[in-house]
Amino acid sequence: MSEEIHRVHAAECDVPVERAAMVHWWDELTFIHWRVEPADVQRLLPDGLTVETFDGSAWVGLVPFFLRVGLARVPSIPWMSRFAETNVRTYVRGADGTSGVWFFSLDAARLGAVVVARLTYRLPYFWSRMRIEREPGRISYRSVRRWPRPPGRSATTIVIGDPYAPGELTELDHYLTARWALFSAPRSGLHLARAFHDPWPLHRAQLLHLDDTLVTAAGLPSPEGEPLVHYAPRVEVRIGWPVGVARR
Repeated sequence: MSEEIHRVHAAECDVPVERAAMVHWWDELTFIHWRVEPADVQRLLPDGLTVETFDGSAWVGLVPFFLRVGLARVPSIPWMSRFAETNVRTYVRGADGTSGVWFFSLDAARLGAVVVARLTYRLPYFWSRMRIEREPGRISYRSVRRWPRPPGRSATTIVIGDPYAPGELTELDHYLTARWALFSAPRSGLHLARAFHDPWPLHRAQLLHLDDTLVTAAGLPSPEGEPLVHYAPRVEVRIGWPVGVARR
């Protein structure tokens, strides 16, 4: 069973994160999204989450970027808190109707960050060898998973286009990018953490090259058709603490 979105998806967050556990800066971020059959996503979700659909389809995103992490009252350590990341995600609703992101996997280039995220937010992080290369007008991402299994890799190159004017963005653009919560499912039950940031400074983008097995490694079917691609140079994000939520 899936839930179709019939309302305009807000481009701005109206639930601020007053007590942030972390502040993130997401740099050089690319969204690559494909349509997927809702049943192929729903079968991979935990009890208490329902896949969201738009225009009759579920959507799966491959999202590579560069991450900088700041912790409250803890000095930043550049080598430990700055690294590349790539996640595979979809969009879901909780039992109370809260809309958010479900991560199938998150690959990161710092083992310490992987261990901490697995222990605190109970997210499926993987340690990977990663590289981001920027040239004028284009950007390339590379990732090869180290630990744990299953193995996976991703190589992506995009051409960065002009920025969107606010009035040019469609409801689907906002649905795929403007997300203010994330779910996780530790053994203790379903958890939710809030996220707050300014509206995305989205650019048009064109996919030049893609060689990816991270999507299928998550148990999803191999993507088909032309993806929708967006790029954003930077956004600052306040991440809240995870809290338990009811499954029904």
